[in-house]
Amino acid sequence: MELGLVIDWAGLNRTTRRLAAAAPAALAAAGVAMAASSTPRPEIDRRAETVRQLTRGDLSDKGLAAITARMTPSQLAVALRHDPGERRPALYGLTPGWESLTLAGKPTLDFGANGLEAIRLNAATPGTQGLLRAARPFEFRPATAEDRRRARRCLTQAIYYEAALEPTEGQEAVAQVVLNRVRDPNYANSICGVVFEGAERTTGCQFSFTCDGSLAHPPVRWAWDRAARVADRALAGYVAARVGTATHYHADYVRPWWAPTLNKLTQIGAHIFYRWKGVYGEPAAFRQAYAGREPAIDEARFARPRLQLAADAAAGTKAEPDPTVRTVEIDGQTRVVGVASLGGRRQPTPSEIAAINERLAAFEPPAPRPAPAVEAPGVVAMEVEEVGRPAS
Repeated sequence: MELGLVIDWAGLNRTTRRLAAAAPAALAAAGVAMAASSTPRPEIDRRAETVRQLTRGDLSDKGLAAITARMTPSQLAVALRHDPGERRPALYGLTPGWESLTLAGKPTLDFGANGLEAIRLNAATPGTQGLLRAARPFEFRPATAEDRRRARRCLTQAIYYEAALEPTEGQEAVAQVVLNRVRDPNYANSICGVVFEGAERTTGCQFSFTCDGSLAHPPVRWAWDRAARVADRALAGYVAARVGTATHYHADYVRPWWAPTLNKLTQIGAHIFYRWKGVYGEPAAFRQAYAGREPAIDEARFARPRLQLAADAAAGTKAEPDPTVRTVEIDGQTRVVGVASLGGRRQPTPSEIAAINERLAAFEPPAPRPAPAVEAPGVVAMEVEEVGRPAS
């Protein structure tokens, strides 16, 4: 029996054409697959995979701690140095706080961080705007015209020496803090009493200008007049709404030890303002009545820095007078003249400047000595004759 084989040539041709059309795509896919299998993974992919495995997808503080735990101290230092969100300076062995050192060489009386580290900590502390309470207008009823003059001068001094270059809103906030303290049972019941509280002691002054010698410098007239206008508005009942019942403030480049114990309200200019925690920061707690009587302030006594007075008393010596300020008679009136200052820094005395220069000279390399002249063989040294030089 003979079997017959019938071939469908038309169908075979169609199938061949379809396979030929699909061949380039198949070859391209095979080429991509081969390339992917032979090309190493990019470094960024491998790093991302390592981070995912270490943190298990958790990029919170816990996950980041798992990453830093595997780093050596040097690796961690390099990572922090390149962190754009980190404002800590690279000290490279320098003394902490070097960026805020002064020529006086005296540390601040406040224990805590300072400089760039303080700025970072202060910025990281959230404000508690929900605890802001409106303060009542201050009822200024002095007993006599002299009490009015004293109160106005003390408040103006606080605004000027604490915030002379701050915006007007910042000066108003400083005045508000002073008046809030007058009504706070924890402080004196007069404006001058609050401003100069603690200034008679070596430490403990509530406002730094009453202890650091700033009062020895005559004020700049335009800045003093500006501070006086702010004081007049505050005594007339103006309330700084952004600080409310605040009783404390400090500059943003320091971090006092007491900052975490209070509620941070807001920052205005360079000053950060705080209120008491709990009921002590509520308006009802400010129940102390203004005395109406203002104590007489011996400004000449408080114009000397407290630390300097203590050192002089212990050594039994008399301090060198400040040469930048002197007293003169003008039209029959005694006036203080000298270097004007916006407060906060005392001019160094000549002896202090000499001591500073002496310490700086220790770091300067010695001047190179000129090499002795070497005469060449056969050359005779001759004196130089100057021609046309004037006789005198």
